[in-house]
Amino acid sequence: MPVAVVKQRLKLASVSPRLLDVYAEDGMTLDQLMAFTVSGDHERQEQVFERLTQGYDKQPYVIRRMLTEHAVRASDKRAQFVGIDAYVEAGGTVLRDLFQADDGGWLQDVSLLDMMVTEKLREAAAEVEAEGWKWTEVATSFPYGHVFGLRQLRGEEVPITEQEEAARAALQAELDGLEAEYAEADELPEEVDARLGEIETALEALDQRPVRFDVDEIGRAGAFVSIDAGGGLRIERGFVRPEDELPIEPEADSATGELTGDGEETRTVAAQVDDDGTAVQVGPVEEPEEDEGLKPIPDRLMAELTAHRTIALRHALGENPDVAFLAALHALCIRVFYRYALDTCLELDLKSAGFAAQAPGLADTPSARALDVRHQAWANTLPKEPEELWDALDGFDADSRQALFAHCVALSVNAVIEPYNRRPRAILHADRLAQAVDLDMAGAGWTPTVDGFLGRLTKARILAAVREAKGDRAGDRIEHMKKGDMAEAAAQILAGSGWLPEPLRTPGRAIGTVAAETADAGDAAITAPAPVETADTDVVEETAEDGGETAMGEFDPVDDDEEAEANVPHAVAAE
Repeated sequence: MPVAVVKQRLKLASVSPRLLDVYAEDGMTLDQLMAFTVSGDHERQEQVFERLTQGYDKQPYVIRRMLTEHAVRASDKRAQFVGIDAYVEAGGTVLRDLFQADDGGWLQDVSLLDMMVTEKLREAAAEVEAEGWKWTEVATSFPYGHVFGLRQLRGEEVPITEQEEAARAALQAELDGLEAEYAEADELPEEVDARLGEIETALEALDQRPVRFDVDEIGRAGAFVSIDAGGGLRIERGFVRPEDELPIEPEADSATGELTGDGEETRTVAAQVDDDGTAVQVGPVEEPEEDEGLKPIPDRLMAELTAHRTIALRHALGENPDVAFLAALHALCIRVFYRYALDTCLELDLKSAGFAAQAPGLADTPSARALDVRHQAWANTLPKEPEELWDALDGFDADSRQALFAHCVALSVNAVIEPYNRRPRAILHADRLAQAVDLDMAGAGWTPTVDGFLGRLTKARILAAVREAKGDRAGDRIEHMKKGDMAEAAAQILAGSGWLPEPLRTPGRAIGTVAAETADAGDAAITAPAPVETADTDVVEETAEDGGETAMGEFDPVDDDEEAEANVPHAVAAE
């Protein structure tokens, strides 16, 4: 008998005796009894059973959700960061489901997990502080755009050493050898798959070179310490707060060599403008008395001369699109990559709006991660000093300039609809922009989850979404549920469908919907998740014919035939 089947039978036998009696009296189905095995706490099992007897919906997935509603998924980034083994060693409990895929189970002791996460993050922050940074901020995750308004230091990558280069070559050779050896294999052996993962992780660590910063700059900058989407440690070093910036040194006047700005008060010339926009002289201008010595050009004359030059430069630039594009790109890069720099005569500005309201995990979405990676790649490509930017851009090829220009312009997009600022004309333009780039939010990774979307809607809107995506029959089957259960069921129905709410749709682009006739197959996933294979087909069929599925209670299945097929492998454990 397979070991998995033995474990399943022992798990079923460990359920509360009271529930086993109910099952023996045909008071619940086998699937329902299997769902109760997720938790080994008899008191908790009985509490959930009492709640079920007072409600209408008794489907297995509801039982599992109730038993794990206060637990954390093993796939959660906090669990991955701490490590399941470390959590268990510290006394934590992991709930497992032996009858269907559970993605590693659920961590029951949330307070213990959070304490371990906090301690590990603080240890990492202490190591970062030891490098000399002025401050560190620690959090499980930071909101998207948390570095907005901060200047990022430009360090230099530490070159790879000969030993590291040799280690990288050996790892790459081993990786190539394993890939070639198992190129024709349908499935990799477990130990080979694990080794490939280790090699890829080691290669990535070698390729991501550490950055060396100037010691003086480290003393006024800081770092953010958090957890990335995959459960790894994320350290963002080298951010300077505005209050920690050095005072801006006064600039020297290019014509006179004298200081301007904060260094010395200079005379300014005020002018009035008449109705047609023509500047008129305010009063007589006193010319300085002539002197034999060479004196600076008077301020008023300087303004008049440079006004002539500005008009001529505007005209000339307007007739040279290539240089105009380069100048605009230069000005945008100054705004995006060199905060507080004044090295452009173009009065172009670029605003990148923050998000006062944002869903949890926005920073970990595929689009946000890709945008950050692209921004950092450009930051590493451009020179450290703004004075060198023009020559660098002038040396770029046309494709590189266009790509950088697109990145800078993209940062200014603001399609957020806020209650106090609806901006209908701007949102209409956002729709046109989405059409132009053929934006697909489903393809970009958005999916309707309970926490991020469905749980925050009314029941009527949840039903409307399900009916639009999967047909009226799918909506009718969850119409009787309470809101929380309805949201859970709707999330399962809509998963992978490509359905999008109206604010995320691109005009003219089809959304993911299916006909009502084909929706039933998708609905079955609510009550019949993919089972874990535990025995070969012959044994399963024989056991099912002998009456493995004996108990049928009040449970109203979505599709009797489909559920029976899904439950057949589990009948072995219940025999």
